[in-house]
Amino acid sequence: MTEPLLRVDGLAAWYGQLQAVRGVSFEVDAGAALAVIGENGAGKTTLFHSICGLHDAVTGEVVLAGERLRGLPAHDIVRRGIALVPEGRRIFPSLTVDENLRVAEDQHARRKSARARRWTRDRVYDLFPDLRAAARRGGHQISGGQQQMLAIGRALLSEPRVLLLDEVSLGLSPAVVKLLYQALAAIRAEGMTLVFVEQDVARSLAFSDHLVCLHKGSVRLAGASRARSLDDVRRAYFG
Repeated sequence: MTEPLLRVDGLAAWYGQLQAVRGVSFEVDAGAALAVIGENGAGKTTLFHSICGLHDAVTGEVVLAGERLRGLPAHDIVRRGIALVPEGRRIFPSLTVDENLRVAEDQHARRKSARARRWTRDRVYDLFPDLRAAARRGGHQISGGQQQMLAIGRALLSEPRVLLLDEVSLGLSPAVVKLLYQALAAIRAEGMTLVFVEQDVARSLAFSDHLVCLHKGSVRLAGASRARSLDDVRRAYFG
């Protein structure tokens, strides 16, 4: 039996005395897509930050390709193959689109030769033509959809094996969301493993292989997406 690429086992996280994530476990095979859903405050962002090493008050295990990652600093986790597209995008607003990408590309190019890299700025621009057209504009001058494209492109330049996307479509128009998911489908077709937070439950079910529904930090529903109805998810979503 093939081992999952990413395994999260009994992960728990605290803010002081408040437990935000309560014993969350799931597995994701290479090339698969897992949707993480739940209402605001369910613990989704804290879960992602705990996986990525951005939150320290954590117990449990995060295992990537057989290697335990919990306790490693965030930059080492990125180097091992997990990249985060954060909620709110977190691009550098004072830099141009191209400078944002160049910072990421230069940071990670030291680890691989040009020939060994799968993702470059040119490939990001091919994936998101809107970014190529806006390459010289400042991060504060582009639309929310372009900022999300930029955040995804920046994460890809770290050459991840697993891409975590927190709130893919939040605040974006349906037309932009459609473009983003077309790009994610193309990324996934090349073998990328995706774990994503999405508020649109129907879209989550349609795009993912498996889902995890959180409620107050705990897993209320998990399993194959095709085996779950919207009503099943809604009941778990709202507890």
